[in-house]
Amino acid sequence: MLLDTSAWIEFFIGSAKGKRVKEVLDEADCYTSIVSLAEVTNWALKENKEVPYLINIIKHLSNVIELDEDITVLAGKLNFERKKIIKKWGMLDSFILASGSIYGLKILTKDSDFRDLPDVERL
Repeated sequence: MLLDTSAWIEFFIGSAKGKRVKEVLDEADCYTSIVSLAEVTNWALKENKEVPYLINIIKHLSNVIELDEDITVLAGKLNFERKKIIKKWGMLDSFILASGSIYGLKILTKDSDFRDLPDVERL
């Protein structure tokens, strides 16, 4: 399972949806796109949370997927196509979607922009 940034945030705030994230972390091998580290950092700074602590949790509980040429090229193609469907679709979401696709992982997310995609579990 590939955890989207929104899934990590739900986990960190301890919400009801975050409990589902904890279940997934306990049950399966989990992955996180490296771009989520940037988004979590941004969120943590806004919320006055300790960035290194949260990043270490992510790295301890999941495998971080680095970007490579295959992921970045696919992300560009996906971004082009998804913008036709969802105007506010972002490139970072494309990197996450591409990472899931290349690694054959289902994506766990709260983000409604993923709602029409296969291999996505919405929180």
